[in-house]
Amino acid sequence: MTEPAPVLSVRGLSARFLMPGGRRIAAVTDAHFDVAAGECLALIGESGCGKSVLASALLGLLPANAQTAGEARLGGFDLLAADERTLAGKVRGRLVGLVPQSPAAHLTPVRTIRSHLEETVRALTGVRGRAAPRAAAEAAAARAAFPADHLDRHPHELSGGLAQRAALALALVGDAPLLLADEPTTGLDRDLVDRTVDELRRHIDGTGRALLMITHDLAAAERIADRVAVMYAGRIVELADATAFFGAPGPRHPYSRGLLQALPDRAFTPIPGLPPELGDLPAGCAFAPRCDRATAACAKPPPVTGGTACHHPYVPEDLRA
Repeated sequence: MTEPAPVLSVRGLSARFLMPGGRRIAAVTDAHFDVAAGECLALIGESGCGKSVLASALLGLLPANAQTAGEARLGGFDLLAADERTLAGKVRGRLVGLVPQSPAAHLTPVRTIRSHLEETVRALTGVRGRAAPRAAAEAAAARAAFPADHLDRHPHELSGGLAQRAALALALVGDAPLLLADEPTTGLDRDLVDRTVDELRRHIDGTGRALLMITHDLAAAERIADRVAVMYAGRIVELADATAFFGAPGPRHPYSRGLLQALPDRAFTPIPGLPPELGDLPAGCAFAPRCDRATAACAKPPPVTGGTACHHPYVPEDLRA
């Protein structure tokens, strides 16, 4: 039986910034991944590794000095080749619902949440008049578990958790097949983190939607993800099933294994050194200077085997040791 096409299919996505003097910064290099209906793919890694640049590239929101390459197929469009008119009129909100980082900063401070929702309803659905947008806005709020008695409040009157629910309600208005959540748990306490990811999970289970969640919060990724993609220095270095990644046999890439030591229930063992500058990446494996498994072979670009880009990935025998 043929498997259905993924909601989002990314092949060879690269994003570089042209700086004064002709210097180029490779923020994302040759990313490959799919996200299926009903699936959450968590894109994880340290701050500055290129995760949010990748998200902005998908939405056509990179600055003018950015150059992109590759392909990102969604709803019949190649997002990287689409012009601004197509992205604004047919993609953003309709095919991709964005849940942004720090949602309160993305809301207009002088407008109520109801006003934000009604404007989004009119823009995405074409519904006009007064009663219909109001009803649709209230329905979107209800789907995101945003309390009706807070709809006439302004963003500064909301807690961090409610601001996040308002952002989710806005992302759901267009019934987009892909939700893109960029660091959705930033600034939330642990209880609110759990509630936020559970709410996101509720909106993909049995709905046909897919979720691409960008996060440095490994505990949140472990709670919600079906698969994980690990980024380091602009590259996806490991793509794995979440259960195997967070449990047994565990990650295969040395960087991924180092990341997991940051989880509260694991012995903290810091990764030595610092990530490389994206404008001065080595020709070979970017993680080699920090890796205790590195050899002379790591001076060359690593091969990709079983979803892991590494010359010396961990194998089951290593993981049992």
